[in-house]
Amino acid sequence: MTASGPRSSVEIRAHLVGELNAALRRPGMYGGEIALRLLLDLLAYAERQEQVWATEQQSMRARGALNALGARGALHTLLPGEEEGAVASLYAEFVHARGWLHADRVLSATEYEAMHRQLSGWGGRDRTLSEVLEAFGPPSVPFGATNPRYGKTLGYLTKRAGAPMVFFHLWNGTDSAPGAGAESAGPLVYDEPVLLAIRHGTGALSGTFAFTPQGRRRRPGEPCGPHELAGRPRGTQGGGAD
Repeated sequence: MTASGPRSSVEIRAHLVGELNAALRRPGMYGGEIALRLLLDLLAYAERQEQVWATEQQSMRARGALNALGARGALHTLLPGEEEGAVASLYAEFVHARGWLHADRVLSATEYEAMHRQLSGWGGRDRTLSEVLEAFGPPSVPFGATNPRYGKTLGYLTKRAGAPMVFFHLWNGTDSAPGAGAESAGPLVYDEPVLLAIRHGTGALSGTFAFTPQGRRRRPGEPCGPHELAGRPRGTQGGGAD
């Protein structure tokens, strides 16, 4: 027999947490940043944490992670195109801090510390998605396209309270529209995404980015003349995602 009447607070909370996690992973399917903000508003209300969420937004603005155009606007001068996975990753930090983020993998303290040691200088040359996965294993949470050839952001986390998440921002797009994302017309440049930046830490948003050479070249407003690109262009022999 089908139950009738209002759902319990436990059911409502579980539903909102589930929808928020789904929207973080696939923001394009859920309406992008607007949907994320609405779900966060609703969940914060259900949890009686409206003030906590309001304070977080003030903090994001102070750090340069949020402006009149949202997180998307804050990332506009840091990453090319409309990379919704990168936008979602900014909100994921708060979601993780509140205990709402569902992770596929939680790094042990040893794994997390080893990752931090390896990150020093690791982004000093261009890297691909395959290299990130080989070096650090599967992500705790993937943000963005599930197609391995499209740009995305990979997030890594540990249970340790206060330990910042580590994010790898990966891009693939077209050279026919400089700075555009994979949704632009034309063939993708690479068989798999290339790493633009590693992001971790607190403080001003721009200060948490460590750009690869490719990331510096692709950064909006930066000159993008002839250069040796990371990975292999489509149509060449060698590795890459199918």
